[in-house]
Amino acid sequence: MSFAATILTLYPEMFPGPLGISLAGRALAEGRWICDPVQIRDFATDRHRSVDDTPAGGGAGMVMRADVLARAVDHALERRPDAPLLAMTPRGRPLTQARVREIAAGPGVTILCGRFEGIDERLFDARAIEQVSIGDYILSGGEMAALTLLDACIRLLPGVMGAASSGDDESFETGLLEYPQYTRPQSWEGRTIPEVLRSGDHARIDAWRKHQAENDTRLRRPDLWERHIGARVLSPSGARRTEEEGR
Repeated sequence: MSFAATILTLYPEMFPGPLGISLAGRALAEGRWICDPVQIRDFATDRHRSVDDTPAGGGAGMVMRADVLARAVDHALERRPDAPLLAMTPRGRPLTQARVREIAAGPGVTILCGRFEGIDERLFDARAIEQVSIGDYILSGGEMAALTLLDACIRLLPGVMGAASSGDDESFETGLLEYPQYTRPQSWEGRTIPEVLRSGDHARIDAWRKHQAENDTRLRRPDLWERHIGARVLSPSGARRTEEEGR
Protein backbone atom coordinates (compact mmCIF):
# COMPACT_ATOMS: atom_id res chain seq x y z
CA MET A 1 0.00 0.00 0.00
CA SER A 2 1.29 3.46 -0.91
CA PHE A 3 2.12 6.08 1.71
CA ALA A 4 -0.72 8.62 1.41
CA ALA A 5 -0.08 12.27 2.24
CA THR A 6 -3.17 14.44 2.64
CA ILE A 7 -2.39 18.15 3.03
CA LEU A 8 -5.08 20.56 4.23
CA THR A 9 -4.01 23.92 2.89
CA LEU A 10 -5.11 27.26 1.44
CA TYR A 11 -2.49 26.79 -1.29
CA PRO A 12 -2.85 23.30 -2.77
CA GLU A 13 -0.84 24.42 -5.80
CA MET A 14 2.27 24.32 -3.59
CA PHE A 15 2.13 20.50 -3.65
CA PRO A 16 3.96 18.37 -4.59
CA GLY A 17 6.24 21.33 -5.41
CA PRO A 18 9.87 20.29 -4.87
CA LEU A 19 8.66 16.82 -3.90
CA GLY A 20 7.76 16.31 -7.55
CA ILE A 21 11.42 16.04 -8.58
CA SER A 22 14.48 14.00 -7.63
CA LEU A 23 13.99 10.91 -5.46
CA ALA A 24 10.62 11.99 -4.07
CA GLY A 25 9.34 12.82 -7.55
CA ARG A 26 10.42 9.48 -8.93
CA ALA A 27 8.79 7.72 -5.97
CA LEU A 28 5.60 9.70 -6.63
CA ALA A 29 5.61 8.67 -10.29
CA GLU A 30 6.17 5.05 -9.27
CA GLY A 31 3.23 5.17 -6.88
CA ARG A 32 5.29 4.66 -3.74
CA TRP A 33 3.47 7.63 -2.19
CA ILE A 34 0.36 9.66 -2.97
CA CYS A 35 0.11 13.45 -2.76
CA ASP A 36 -3.42 14.66 -2.01
CA PRO A 37 -3.67 18.41 -1.33
CA VAL A 38 -7.10 19.56 -0.13
CA GLN A 39 -8.33 23.16 -0.40
CA ILE A 40 -9.53 24.33 3.03
CA ARG A 41 -11.75 27.01 1.45
CA ASP A 42 -13.93 24.25 0.02
CA PHE A 43 -15.27 23.77 3.55
CA ALA A 44 -16.32 27.39 4.09
CA THR A 45 -20.06 28.02 3.99
CA ASP A 46 -20.40 31.70 3.08
CA ARG A 47 -20.29 33.12 -0.42
CA HIS A 48 -16.86 34.65 0.19
CA ARG A 49 -15.43 31.25 1.26
CA SER A 50 -14.08 32.85 4.44
CA VAL A 51 -11.63 30.79 6.51
CA ASP A 52 -10.47 33.40 9.03
CA ASP A 53 -11.66 36.22 11.28
CA THR A 54 -10.24 38.86 13.63
CA PRO A 55 -8.61 37.71 16.88
CA ALA A 56 -10.84 37.54 19.96
CA GLY A 57 -9.64 40.19 22.39
CA GLY A 58 -8.17 42.31 19.63
CA GLY A 59 -4.77 42.38 18.01
CA ALA A 60 -3.16 42.33 14.60
CA GLY A 61 -3.78 39.85 11.83
CA MET A 62 -6.39 37.15 11.38
CA VAL A 63 -7.03 33.74 12.94
CA MET A 64 -8.12 30.60 11.10
CA ARG A 65 -11.64 29.57 12.12
CA ALA A 66 -12.21 26.36 14.08
CA ASP A 67 -15.54 25.56 12.41
CA VAL A 68 -14.16 25.66 8.87
CA LEU A 69 -11.02 23.73 9.78
CA ALA A 70 -13.01 21.13 11.68
CA ARG A 71 -15.02 20.33 8.57
CA ALA A 72 -11.79 19.93 6.58
CA VAL A 73 -10.24 17.79 9.31
CA ASP A 74 -13.32 15.58 9.61
CA HIS A 75 -13.35 15.11 5.85
CA ALA A 76 -9.73 13.95 5.92
CA LEU A 77 -10.28 11.67 8.91
CA GLU A 78 -13.26 10.06 7.23
CA ARG A 79 -11.18 9.28 4.16
CA ARG A 80 -8.06 8.11 6.01
CA PRO A 81 -8.95 7.31 9.64
CA ASP A 82 -5.71 5.38 10.27
CA ALA A 83 -3.36 8.21 9.30
CA PRO A 84 -2.00 10.43 12.09
CA LEU A 85 -3.25 14.03 11.97
CA LEU A 86 -0.58 16.70 12.39
CA ALA A 87 -0.70 20.49 12.42
CA MET A 88 2.44 22.41 11.51
CA THR A 89 2.79 25.21 14.07
CA PRO A 90 5.66 26.90 15.94
CA ARG A 91 3.79 26.06 19.15
CA GLY A 92 4.17 22.34 18.50
CA ARG A 93 6.69 19.82 19.75
CA PRO A 94 9.97 19.76 17.80
CA LEU A 95 10.01 17.20 15.02
CA THR A 96 12.59 14.45 15.57
CA GLN A 97 14.05 11.78 13.34
CA ALA A 98 12.47 9.16 15.59
CA ARG A 99 9.01 10.63 14.96
CA VAL A 100 9.73 10.81 11.23
CA ARG A 101 10.56 7.10 11.21
CA GLU A 102 7.31 6.32 13.01
CA ILE A 103 5.25 8.29 10.49
CA ALA A 104 7.10 6.82 7.50
CA ALA A 105 6.41 3.30 8.79
CA GLY A 106 2.65 3.94 8.80
CA PRO A 107 -0.03 4.22 6.11
CA GLY A 108 0.50 7.94 5.60
CA VAL A 109 -0.20 11.25 7.26
CA THR A 110 -2.69 14.11 7.19
CA ILE A 111 -1.12 17.55 7.64
CA LEU A 112 -2.97 20.74 8.51
CA CYS A 113 -1.14 23.86 7.35
CA GLY A 114 -1.80 26.98 9.37
CA ARG A 115 -1.69 30.55 8.09
CA PHE A 116 -2.10 34.11 9.36
CA GLU A 117 -1.76 34.50 13.15
CA GLY A 118 -2.57 30.86 13.78
CA ILE A 119 -5.48 28.51 14.40
CA ASP A 120 -8.37 28.92 16.83
CA GLU A 121 -7.25 26.90 19.87
CA ARG A 122 -10.66 25.29 20.21
CA LEU A 123 -9.87 23.11 17.21
CA PHE A 124 -7.05 21.43 19.15
CA ASP A 125 -9.33 21.00 22.14
CA ALA A 126 -12.00 19.34 20.02
CA ARG A 127 -9.92 17.13 17.71
CA ALA A 128 -6.96 14.81 18.30
CA ILE A 129 -4.32 16.79 16.42
CA GLU A 130 -0.58 16.45 17.02
CA GLN A 131 1.05 19.88 16.90
CA VAL A 132 4.51 19.78 15.33
CA SER A 133 7.26 22.37 14.85
CA ILE A 134 10.28 22.06 12.55
CA GLY A 135 12.28 24.74 14.34
CA ASP A 136 12.38 27.90 16.40
CA TYR A 137 11.66 30.36 13.62
CA ILE A 138 8.61 31.76 11.85
CA LEU A 139 7.44 30.84 8.36
CA SER A 140 4.67 32.45 6.31
CA GLY A 141 2.58 29.33 6.73
CA GLY A 142 2.64 25.62 7.42
CA GLU A 143 3.13 24.56 3.80
CA MET A 144 6.92 24.79 3.78
CA ALA A 145 7.03 22.91 7.08
CA ALA A 146 4.73 20.24 5.62
CA LEU A 147 7.05 19.84 2.62
CA THR A 148 9.97 19.40 5.00
CA LEU A 149 8.14 16.77 7.02
CA LEU A 150 7.06 14.89 3.92
CA ASP A 151 10.55 14.95 2.41
CA ALA A 152 11.94 13.47 5.62
CA CYS A 153 9.33 10.69 5.52
CA ILE A 154 9.38 9.89 1.80
CA ARG A 155 13.12 9.25 1.68
CA LEU A 156 12.61 6.48 4.24
CA LEU A 157 9.98 4.63 2.23
CA PRO A 158 11.10 1.24 0.87
CA GLY A 159 12.91 1.58 -2.44
CA VAL A 160 13.15 5.37 -2.47
CA MET A 161 16.83 5.78 -1.53
CA GLY A 162 18.06 2.65 -3.28
CA ALA A 163 20.44 0.91 -0.87
CA ALA A 164 18.60 0.23 2.38
CA SER A 165 21.60 1.31 4.45
CA SER A 166 22.36 4.53 2.55
CA GLY A 167 20.89 6.74 5.29
CA ASP A 168 22.05 4.84 8.35
CA ASP A 169 24.95 7.15 9.23
CA GLU A 170 23.31 10.48 8.43
CA SER A 171 22.83 13.18 11.02
CA PHE A 172 20.27 12.37 13.74
CA GLU A 173 19.81 8.71 12.71
CA THR A 174 22.05 7.63 15.61
CA GLY A 175 21.42 10.67 17.80
CA LEU A 176 24.63 12.31 16.57
CA LEU A 177 25.60 14.64 13.75
CA GLU A 178 27.07 12.88 10.74
CA TYR A 179 30.84 12.64 10.40
CA PRO A 180 32.57 14.85 7.76
CA GLN A 181 32.50 13.60 4.17
CA TYR A 182 35.22 13.83 1.47
CA THR A 183 35.62 12.81 -2.17
CA ARG A 184 38.02 13.33 -5.09
CA PRO A 185 40.22 15.13 -5.89
CA GLN A 186 42.58 13.93 -3.15
CA SER A 187 44.14 17.38 -2.92
CA TRP A 188 42.20 20.63 -3.40
CA GLU A 189 43.54 24.16 -2.74
CA GLY A 190 46.27 22.66 -0.56
CA ARG A 191 43.82 20.63 1.53
CA THR A 192 44.03 16.85 1.41
CA ILE A 193 41.62 14.09 2.35
CA PRO A 194 42.54 12.76 5.84
CA GLU A 195 45.05 9.95 5.58
CA VAL A 196 42.91 7.51 7.54
CA LEU A 197 40.21 7.64 4.83
CA ARG A 198 42.82 6.65 2.25
CA SER A 199 44.29 3.84 4.37
CA GLY A 200 41.90 1.06 3.39
CA ASP A 201 41.76 0.06 7.08
CA HIS A 202 38.03 -0.13 7.68
CA ALA A 203 38.35 -0.54 11.44
CA ARG A 204 40.42 2.65 11.66
CA ILE A 205 37.98 4.45 9.34
CA ASP A 206 34.98 3.43 11.44
CA ALA A 207 36.74 4.55 14.63
CA TRP A 208 37.72 7.89 13.04
CA ARG A 209 34.18 8.51 11.81
CA LYS A 210 32.69 7.71 15.21
CA HIS A 211 35.15 10.06 16.92
CA GLN A 212 34.43 12.86 14.45
CA ALA A 213 30.66 12.44 14.83
CA GLU A 214 30.90 12.57 18.62
CA ASN A 215 33.29 15.52 18.63
CA ASP A 216 31.27 17.57 16.14
CA THR A 217 28.04 16.87 18.03
CA ARG A 218 29.62 17.86 21.35
CA LEU A 219 30.93 21.14 19.94
CA ARG A 220 28.11 22.13 17.56
CA ARG A 221 25.02 20.68 19.22
CA PRO A 222 25.55 20.34 22.97
CA ASP A 223 21.81 19.67 23.35
CA LEU A 224 22.10 16.54 21.19
CA TRP A 225 25.29 15.54 22.96
CA GLU A 226 23.63 15.70 26.36
CA ARG A 227 20.79 13.50 25.15
CA HIS A 228 23.25 11.08 23.58
CA ILE A 229 25.26 10.81 26.78
CA GLY A 230 22.07 10.37 28.79
CA ALA A 231 20.92 7.51 26.56
CA ARG A 232 24.37 5.90 26.71
CA VAL A 233 24.38 5.65 30.49
CA LEU A 234 21.02 3.92 30.82
CA SER A 235 21.22 0.43 32.30
CA PRO A 236 19.47 -2.49 30.51
CA SER A 237 16.64 -2.20 33.03
CA GLY A 238 16.13 1.44 32.06
CA ALA A 239 17.46 2.86 35.34
CA ARG A 240 19.80 5.79 34.85
CA ARG A 241 23.39 5.32 36.00
CA THR A 242 26.03 7.91 36.68
CA GLU A 243 29.02 8.23 34.38
CA GLU A 244 31.17 6.55 37.05
CA GLU A 245 28.77 3.64 37.43
CA GLY A 246 28.68 3.22 33.67
CA ARG A 247 32.44 2.78 33.42
